[in-house]
Amino acid sequence: MELPILLFCISLIFCWFIIKPFLYSKSSRKLPPGPTGLPIIGSLLELGPRPNRSLAELAEIYGPLMTLKLGSVTTIIASSPETAKEILQIHDKTLSARTVPHVVASQPNVEATLAWVPPDNMWRAKRKICNTQLFTNQRLDALQELRHQKVEWLVNHIRKLQCDNNNDNNDNGSPVDIGRVAFATTLNLVSCTIFSIDIVDPEFEKAQEFKDLVWRIMEYSAKPNLADYFPVLKWLDLQGVKRHIRPAYLRLREIFEQLIEKRIEARAAGLKKKGDFLDVLLDQCEDDESGFDRKTIKPLILDLFIAGSDTSSATTEWAMAELLRKPEELNKVRQEIIQQIGTERPVKETDIDKLPYLQAVVKETLRLHPAVPLLLPRKALNDTEMFGYTVPKNSQVFVNAWAIGRNPKYWEKPLEFMPERFLKSSVDYKGRNFEYIPFGAGRRICPGMPLAIRMVNLMLASIIQPFNWKLPKGMEPENLDMEEQFGVTLRKVIPLVAIPSMEENKIIF
Repeated sequence: MELPILLFCISLIFCWFIIKPFLYSKSSRKLPPGPTGLPIIGSLLELGPRPNRSLAELAEIYGPLMTLKLGSVTTIIASSPETAKEILQIHDKTLSARTVPHVVASQPNVEATLAWVPPDNMWRAKRKICNTQLFTNQRLDALQELRHQKVEWLVNHIRKLQCDNNNDNNDNGSPVDIGRVAFATTLNLVSCTIFSIDIVDPEFEKAQEFKDLVWRIMEYSAKPNLADYFPVLKWLDLQGVKRHIRPAYLRLREIFEQLIEKRIEARAAGLKKKGDFLDVLLDQCEDDESGFDRKTIKPLILDLFIAGSDTSSATTEWAMAELLRKPEELNKVRQEIIQQIGTERPVKETDIDKLPYLQAVVKETLRLHPAVPLLLPRKALNDTEMFGYTVPKNSQVFVNAWAIGRNPKYWEKPLEFMPERFLKSSVDYKGRNFEYIPFGAGRRICPGMPLAIRMVNLMLASIIQPFNWKLPKGMEPENLDMEEQFGVTLRKVIPLVAIPSMEENKIIF
């Protein structure tokens, strides 16, 4: 029964492509240039496994504002600071809606998310709650000690690995999966901020389940899916994406539901509130006019977990990979930490301002490896004119932050890891400098940016301060694999494994 339906749908699509030129032949709209593409599928085959790279290569041919036909969906790609500014600032209001991937729409109550809904009144209410209760400087300062505890836990875990290794008389050192331990640390930070509990156990054993669930969602969200390019086929789920991803969403919601239920029971029993973000949300749920309820707060919590854990840990892993590829840069960072702070006490957030080279390393990492390489897709609410071209209503709009950060017109030696470029530069990640937009810009700039920057700087400094890091025996820095695996976030194909040792601290000049 499914085959006749599929053939019928394909026939409809084919007819649409035949009729469409006649319908639009008299239109005065001038789309940005782009490849012609094949009948029906358009330029889908040109995306490849790493669309950030293939789209950057196409932009070199067709220009920084480019049109691709991806199936039946008109897609506009911006690949320069000027085009990004038009989309993210000048026409921000018109281009601030979202195209929602089929896999994202597979989760229950997708309309209650923060990341994937248009900026309506409910979106503004949720954004306000996050900004005022999680991401203001005052609130972040109040939670400094929590972050210090999580990072101390991370360092102690690495030390324990070294002690166990010494007991085994293994001279090669114990390997540490940097991405895994960074993910577990940020996951516990998010869970403590929202629920006042550690989701990952002290031995990090439960981290893998959460990492697998989160990455399954992130990975499938970025995979080419016929349902996204041919909406008439969406209900068929031909590639089984919805069937594969929905269990991950349901498992995470099940975990959240158990925690919410326990908290509601504690509140009903008259126990003292914990004052965490869950209490903030439940207070909103008790206000009938707020628009919040128990059903719709779970998608918001899910957004915070995914964005808060995966992106920060990926950035930390990329930073360590770049430093291990250039040991002289790693030495510079460690010299700075030891000179400014020493080794008698751990690094605190208040120390980060004394560490400009460390901050430059994080900025340079985000330039080369932006956590969300294409940002999240936008949708044009109306026809929009820019640079003499029309971005048509309902078209999908991407900003290739990965390509912009490697644009030789704006960056000297753009493919090289050179933290020094940021030492005397006023360029930052707050969305004002469009040649550098790892967190986006405009009204939809990542709200968690202030927390992410604090956490990555603190975590990176804290694992560099007490340890001398090196690659496993037989692996040379210049041969370290830096291959990217594309998803909504950009992660290493081969996880970074490094060896820490607690040798006598020496500053090498």
